[in-house]
Amino acid sequence: MFKKILIANRGEIACRVMKSAKKMGIKTVAVYSEADKDSMHVLTADEAVCIGPAASKESYLVIDKIIAACKQTGAEAVHPGYGFLSENEEFSRRLEEQGIIFIGPKHYSVAAMGDKIASKKLAMEAKVNTIPGYNAEITDSAQAVDIAKGIGYPVMIKASAGGGGKGLRVAYNDKEAAEGFDACRNEARNSFGDDRVFIEKFVEGPHHIEIQVVADAFGNTVYLLERECSIQRRHQKVLEEAPSPFIDDSIRKAMGEQAVALAKAVKYQSAGTVEFVVGSDKSFYFLEMNTRLQVEHPVTEMITGIDLVETMIRVAAGEKLPFTQDDIKANGWAIECRINAEDPFRGFLPSVGRLVKYRPPETTDGEVRVDTGVFEGGEISMYYDSMIAKLICHGATRDQAVSRMRDALNAFVIRGIDSNIPFQAALMQNERFLSGTFTTAFMAEEYPNGFVAADVAHSDPALLAAVAAFGRRRYIDRAIKVSGQMPGHERKVGSDWVVQFDDEDYPVRLVNIPGGYSATCNGKQYDLVSDWRFGELVFHGTCNGQPLCLQLERIGLLYRVVHFGKQVKATVMTANAARMLALMPKKVPPDLSKFLLSPMPGLLREVSVAEGETVAAGEKLAVIEAMKMENVLKAERDCKVKKVVAKAGESLSVDQVIIEFE
Repeated sequence: MFKKILIANRGEIACRVMKSAKKMGIKTVAVYSEADKDSMHVLTADEAVCIGPAASKESYLVIDKIIAACKQTGAEAVHPGYGFLSENEEFSRRLEEQGIIFIGPKHYSVAAMGDKIASKKLAMEAKVNTIPGYNAEITDSAQAVDIAKGIGYPVMIKASAGGGGKGLRVAYNDKEAAEGFDACRNEARNSFGDDRVFIEKFVEGPHHIEIQVVADAFGNTVYLLERECSIQRRHQKVLEEAPSPFIDDSIRKAMGEQAVALAKAVKYQSAGTVEFVVGSDKSFYFLEMNTRLQVEHPVTEMITGIDLVETMIRVAAGEKLPFTQDDIKANGWAIECRINAEDPFRGFLPSVGRLVKYRPPETTDGEVRVDTGVFEGGEISMYYDSMIAKLICHGATRDQAVSRMRDALNAFVIRGIDSNIPFQAALMQNERFLSGTFTTAFMAEEYPNGFVAADVAHSDPALLAAVAAFGRRRYIDRAIKVSGQMPGHERKVGSDWVVQFDDEDYPVRLVNIPGGYSATCNGKQYDLVSDWRFGELVFHGTCNGQPLCLQLERIGLLYRVVHFGKQVKATVMTANAARMLALMPKKVPPDLSKFLLSPMPGLLREVSVAEGETVAAGEKLAVIEAMKMENVLKAERDCKVKKVVAKAGESLSVDQVIIEFE
């Protein structure tokens, strides 16, 4: 077994690999960019080597620097994690040439599956179901239209070297086929340096199902069941679960056997994932093979009990798989929510900055797991992807896994930046998700106008009012206890309160009960019992005898309550104070229509207009970049530029003024 391995990655996945390595008694080496010098993966490793500036192309993507770090530290093997160099054939080959073990498949397997056109041909030869399509190189849009008509609309136009949703279009007619071909080829050329494009049948009612495979150097290949990955945004996964609520045992077996056949065809060693699209009629077709560890691998680990990272390390060290296909059984259900630094109410735009508060839910062995690479007080950088953590919950049934996920999301505290927790919490309440009858069109169909505050409307807002009143009363009781009272001058605390949030008033009557308070609001009674104290961000207790977990904190004179994704900042007043407040004049918000504001924190890459210039509606004004994502800001109406306030190259905060109009 290896004595020391290097992890050629950062963040959550680097920490995840280190966890298994340390369990196995293997020392670890981290590599890091200058922007990551204080990151968790650097602090977790036994050794760490700086490999360059923040930009990935100058650090994490430079093969020579990774090899040099291996030689400097004596690392015998390299685990690539996912992303960066994990599916780079040259990286795998160069390591082998240097006598360094690549903890992953051999370079020829990476090459065979890295090209989508070549991989589809190999799949056909291995008798794996493939989608009807045209796999040869296409020269121009006219040929693309002829091919699309021959296959039959709708068709999918896809870059051969694509990924992450780039270089992908769906066409329903000749015009869309021609335009989609040109757009895909341009995106592919710019993003991957490879403008080859192929066309295939677009499957109706599609599910994105992937099969986890593992293989050793002795010809043993096993599939570890499937993962359901159909809930995606911009072709990127948001939530994953295992097993799938859609497929049955016969389909599972057929898909698994075909995945194994493909892995054997390319002489695969290590862990890998074969992705399929499954139609509404349960027909399934090969999409691609990812020759690396997947982001969503924990759900497979949860239901099989197999540590995939440890398995990859042991296979790379020359060991046989310690299990056979007959040993693989599904134990319960697991769901993973990706917790990202993004604002779901602003089109999921990236959010960067300091994690002022970061308190993940308590983990319980086999039930709740958090994989992360951040810590409280750390920075979420604009240079890398937006993932903060992965929250994984397991249950004996899907319903139990969902219930645990709801509670875990309620207890997940993040302050200082925005996160997609409200969106994930809304998913856990969505009837279509709960029924298991969703497809890859889920996001477009459920949130056609984007994700808005109404999508996290609380089913019982009076409960939130009752909890806010609980917080106010506990504050008063503590103040009385701390300050003391003169005999005959005791403070009189009334029972009637008005809680105000979302422009609504909630009258609450609050009385003491053992361990808490009984609140009556809108004709409903809430007996709230908890030992919650100020400074604690998570409220654990009971409501009418049932467990209740939410977030409660005092912010100045307001009380923040967060439950099932819904967040309110409530004012708790006496009835008389509420009457006085109603007489106060309303402050009119400022007119911001004459300003272009930054919708997210990031780097101002480009300002496309100059002072005095007349701009037409739809014309590009500026480009902001953050977390590998470009956001082009366009004029909403005809206007004239009065002043350019921010300059290209400047780091912007949310709502910072970029341009002022006349």
